[in-house]
Amino acid sequence: MIKRNIISVLVVGGMLFASNTYAGNEDRAGSAGASQLLINPWARSSGWAGAGISSVRGLEAMYVNVAGMAFTPKTELAFSRTNWLGGSGISISNVGFAQRVGETAVIGLGVMSMNYGDIAITTVDNPEGNIGTFSPRNLNLGVSFAKEFSNSIYGGITVKALSESITDVRAGGVAFDAGIRYVTGENDQIKFGIALKNVGPPMTFSGDGLSFTINQEFLGIDQDISVEQKSAKVELPTLVNIGASYDFMFGEEHTLTIAGAFVSNSFTKDQLKFGANYIFDTGKAIFTARAGYTYEKGIFSESSRTTALTGPSAGVSVDFAFGESKSAIGIDYSYRTTNPFAGVHNIGLHINLK
Repeated sequence: MIKRNIISVLVVGGMLFASNTYAGNEDRAGSAGASQLLINPWARSSGWAGAGISSVRGLEAMYVNVAGMAFTPKTELAFSRTNWLGGSGISISNVGFAQRVGETAVIGLGVMSMNYGDIAITTVDNPEGNIGTFSPRNLNLGVSFAKEFSNSIYGGITVKALSESITDVRAGGVAFDAGIRYVTGENDQIKFGIALKNVGPPMTFSGDGLSFTINQEFLGIDQDISVEQKSAKVELPTLVNIGASYDFMFGEEHTLTIAGAFVSNSFTKDQLKFGANYIFDTGKAIFTARAGYTYEKGIFSESSRTTALTGPSAGVSVDFAFGESKSAIGIDYSYRTTNPFAGVHNIGLHINLK
């Protein structure tokens, strides 16, 4: 009874917080900083649209709902590479590590880096460039802690250090994620989850790129005066995720998970996510297929859609067991449709040691 009361309070509180504070303010779209925090860099969870807020397990939970990292069996190492918006020249590299410490706690470390390629430097006098290039960089470093509080309740928190830079302008910041997960049912097949993400102080840009020199005559003498412009503060794209899922089990080999989630964004449109994840476990290998859809207002019309992502996503994974402990190594792939650009391709590698 106490567990149910706790979960009821958390769910109702999260819904009230989302409806009252984060109503998907379209007028603020594009005004947040660190928008890379909204990109899911993992292949497995992005394959079914990130709908598995309540069912995600292991290292990938660091992005979706950190509470799910408490299900890491022992040690997990993963790497993923994303071709973001095919044809744009943007790539994302992501690596993570999770380790169980004690019987109920797990710690994790994740690093995500975005590479925009080389961009030509242009000036008023050289609008065509040909005077060199620069390379913007985004880097997120996250440290997570997740814990099993009981057989039904799991929770976690992530602290993220953020860095954005070009040649002569940079910004740094810090953000926090927190999540809970509740599991119930005779076979733990019913799950609920809430995650609050990207909470932190505003970021401010600084550097030599915000200064310029003017020539001014004072007392008959020409002088060069350096003037530094101040950057306006930019807020982080805070959001709330609320989701649920149900596992349909067909014997010991087949499991179908249906999941849904509501995402309340503070700077963009709210979203509804739906997904299905099918697992076929042969004992020696696990084959997984998944698909999902992300809906937001205006997504069906090119004139009103405000994102390049058009909604559908899909993915597959293959895990091979090895050793007496049934450790596994797996390959993941996901695809997200876009318009324009040639979609988002993500490939990853997972190693689970038990």
